Amino acid sequence: MKFKDVLLELLKTDNRLLDSEGELMGNKIQDLADKTDEKLIELLLDNSETREKFFLKIKNVFVFKTSDFKFYLDENKIDNSYTQYENRIGLTSKGKFLKDSNDIVLDFPYKDCVLEGGQSTEEGTDTYFEWDEKDQHYTEKQAKRKEIFFNSVLAKDEIDRLLEPKAFTNTKRYTVNGIDFPSRGVPEGRGGFFTRDENGTIKDNLIIKGNNLLALHTLKKEFAGKVNLIYIDPPFNTGNDTFKYNDNFKHSTWLTFMRNRLIIARELLKEDGNIFIHIDINEVHYLKILCDEVFYKENFVEEIIWAYGSPSGGRASGAKPVNIHDTILHYSKNYSQRKQFKTYISYSEKYIKDWFKFYDDDGRQYRRRMRNRDENGTSQWEKQYLDESKGMPLSTVWNDIKQVYADPRAYKENQSHKTELLKDFSGGQKPEVLLKRLIEMITEKNDIVLDFHLGTGTTVSSAHKLNRQYIGIEQMNYVQTFTCRRLQNVINGDSTGISKSVNWQGGGSFVYLELAKNNQNAIEQIQHCKSYEELTSFFDEMCEKYFLHYNVKVKQFREGISKEDNFKKLSLDNQKELFIKMLDLNQLYVNVSDMEDKKYNLSEDDIAITKDFYQL
Repeated sequence: MKFKDVLLELLKTDNRLLDSEGELMGNKIQDLADKTDEKLIELLLDNSETREKFFLKIKNVFVFKTSDFKFYLDENKIDNSYTQYENRIGLTSKGKFLKDSNDIVLDFPYKDCVLEGGQSTEEGTDTYFEWDEKDQHYTEKQAKRKEIFFNSVLAKDEIDRLLEPKAFTNTKRYTVNGIDFPSRGVPEGRGGFFTRDENGTIKDNLIIKGNNLLALHTLKKEFAGKVNLIYIDPPFNTGNDTFKYNDNFKHSTWLTFMRNRLIIARELLKEDGNIFIHIDINEVHYLKILCDEVFYKENFVEEIIWAYGSPSGGRASGAKPVNIHDTILHYSKNYSQRKQFKTYISYSEKYIKDWFKFYDDDGRQYRRRMRNRDENGTSQWEKQYLDESKGMPLSTVWNDIKQVYADPRAYKENQSHKTELLKDFSGGQKPEVLLKRLIEMITEKNDIVLDFHLGTGTTVSSAHKLNRQYIGIEQMNYVQTFTCRRLQNVINGDSTGISKSVNWQGGGSFVYLELAKNNQNAIEQIQHCKSYEELTSFFDEMCEKYFLHYNVKVKQFREGISKEDNFKKLSLDNQKELFIKMLDLNQLYVNVSDMEDKKYNLSEDDIAITKDFYQL
């Protein structure tokens, strides 16, 4: 048996080194070799042939020759079929294959899996909820997942064009009277479609559909240094979300993904602005270190523990203690310039009942509170009146707000005030009362609140009812079919969430915009392909209409690689991944500088709205 075959058979005995197709993962093997993984070393050491080739014996000690081992893996293509085809297509940057680059993660085209309507199952199905106009309630449905999740890298010298401001399309304004479109003309007395303050800053609430990194950079010209509060609830990186792909780099990829977005988010904050990042135990400690770098350690304010449930309803029960809390990291952009935070919360009815039990002749409610002892050691009692009290001091452990477990199928008029739309993906959603507390801690009326992991819209729904200006960013398709519908219900005076506590009566408006797609259209067409034949038939259109990575060997792929039996044997998901990696990620959306080029097919209204937004 040839040595290569010996090594292959030996490595395949370690299940950690195999992908879902049962093939060896070269990057995983190399990573374990770098870490001098005990199990891998023992495996190689126990075989006489691999021991002789990859170890140096010094006296009675065998020294593992890591470089020789890794060189052999590369030279002999010890890798799975997917990676071998990825390399053959020619995806390189600065002489390195993209899979080996660690420059910067710029794009997760469908990064919001964990925020989409339901936790995915291993079979690739999603739960989603569709509004039934006839019965006036949400119906739970199941659908095959249409998205596949990718992380891609670009070198630093390739990103300038990617981060240029983008053009907008499909713009519309939601009001109490329905939906207004730009094509209907600019309302009389207004200088443009957008409402602006005396300084020229847009005052409309905005919901933007598109990649959140690119949308944040698109907002930079208009909103840099103007945002009062950012709240985000990003993917938790649990191993069941978008970052399951390319598991070997999952952790570093997630941190780079977050860093790219937090850096531009900081630029959007006012000097006295604040950011809250909602996370759980999987990444919180690494995220804290990353945030210390981005926002600076001296601007760390607090770690809020949200104890959302009880052991019977917590997550990850089993051999270890049940997790019943999330963490919210709170940073100021400039702690020395921060405003005074609201550090008291109003009393709950239960608190009033338990503590403020007494009434004077004038009917004022009070409780008796012991003051410090006097010089004689005598305790003195005083009356603390409810109407003079600031409320309950706010601590960093919040156990008075629970997750919302809402059943959309129970949407009936007499029950709608008891629920907040739909289940979150881990079983409960972030309640509006949680966002109310955060928003009221930091902001005043008309301040700007930003959420660029918008999901189903709890942040903007709460901000709308609290009369704050808001900007929400989301890439998934449900942002229009669900999130905008939720906000429309808020405008119409919905009674869910915090509506009762803030006496919400309805009103207001928001503007919906989409980043104008270019290569993003190609990605979505690739996602919808249902077979190898359908996918490969799209290749010529992809080459003609869209921008490919400059290193892609088009002729070799069309005439050779795509027709090989081994390529056909790859899973459809892997084939789609390769197609998407051939696209130039600098060209996902249409830049403002290119929007009047006829090949992008932007309408006159799209161009006019974009110029109005940037005041061009």
